[in-house]
Amino acid sequence: MELTISTPAILFSTVSLMMIAFTNRYLAIASLIRELHDKFRQNPDKNYVDQIKHLHRRVHIIRNIQFIIVTSLLLSAVSMLAIYLHYQPFAQALFFVALLMQIIALMLSIWEITISIHALKIELSDMEAQLGKRFDLFGRSRAKE
Repeated sequence: MELTISTPAILFSTVSLMMIAFTNRYLAIASLIRELHDKFRQNPDKNYVDQIKHLHRRVHIIRNIQFIIVTSLLLSAVSMLAIYLHYQPFAQALFFVALLMQIIALMLSIWEITISIHALKIELSDMEAQLGKRFDLFGRSRAKE
């Protein structure tokens, strides 16, 4: 299979979209961490600690995703240079590694989403416990009317 110079360029749009998405996620998580830290100072609760642990893990995963994505972009650019210089086998190898890195970044994204869902469950657990005491499964009040 022979690559054209436009083939590695396909990854450029994917990389930019992923960078924007994960930068936004990073900023949102950083804001949540600051907010939870302030709440924890006012009221030390185990739920805050658990949430901050999950957010901390998510920040590290997002950092790794961003590193992998940028490296993938770099490899795509070098692959384009190799195509331009007529080093087809080298260009193919670089493009293959860039694609693998995209796949790894997407898999890490799934892991980060899973952690996010678990963190939301922690957030809702105390509320569900309180609501469970007052409401049945259908949201009807358990208090006698």
